[in-house]
Amino acid sequence: MTKSDSEIERDVKEELKWEPGLPDAADIAVSVKNGVVTLAGFVKSYTDKYEAEAAAKRVAGVRGVANDIEVRMPSVDERPDPEIARNAVAAIKSQLPVSSEHIKVVVKNGWVSLEGQVEWEYQRRTAENAVRGLRGVKGVSNLIQLTPRAQPSEIKRRIEEAFKRNAEVDANRIIVEINGSEVTLKGTVRSWIERE
Repeated sequence: MTKSDSEIERDVKEELKWEPGLPDAADIAVSVKNGVVTLAGFVKSYTDKYEAEAAAKRVAGVRGVANDIEVRMPSVDERPDPEIARNAVAAIKSQLPVSSEHIKVVVKNGWVSLEGQVEWEYQRRTAENAVRGLRGVKGVSNLIQLTPRAQPSEIKRRIEEAFKRNAEVDANRIIVEINGSEVTLKGTVRSWIERE
């Protein structure tokens, strides 16, 4: 059953209200056209902006999200870029003590860019998660590249086994293809969260 845009809009608004970590949900406007959700308005932190986007993605029928929410940070939370950079480096090092040396942090006007190379996707995600909630951060661009050491056939086997172990994913509906260092997932899923 396909949802109408008005049903998706209603569900996204409800999901935003339901999100406990999103105190500014009432300040977020939602519109939907052809299954693409546009979020607009203001929040007090980048974490709130991220949580609003995550909430919209969880709603069945959402095909895309345009996150136009603006972060209007209270002046007490603003920090100079060098301080944000130092805090970001320390946060990443505490979460990834070994691989943090391969990650570089660049901060401009409160926006954090993560650069470098790591072996595993969890390291990319962990680095981003470590800096997202820091005071003064207005946004994060995760530009960290993956450079796995495993052979492509081994990667394919491991991904397929992970899907079979995961209760969230119907492994029989997903095809894993490897072309050099690029992995392509094909098939169908029931929701955006399963797609992720």
